[in-house]
Amino acid sequence: MQRGNLDDLSAFLIVAREGSFTKAAAKLGVSQSALSYTIRELEARLKLRLLDAHHAQRLADGSG
Repeated sequence: MQRGNLDDLSAFLIVAREGSFTKAAAKLGVSQSALSYTIRELEARLKLRLLDAHHAQRLADGSG
């Protein structure tokens, strides 16, 4: 797995833990739009919907 992929997976985990793109972006020191782009790219590579901007926590933990 390439380094960028690990960074993207780490970003996904932080969004899931924080339950918010805004909080996760602040924690990562990036803009919310940059983080959203990263997650969209990860989803495209995996061909899988991981998060929804309005329901990040519910989709990440399977309750949504």
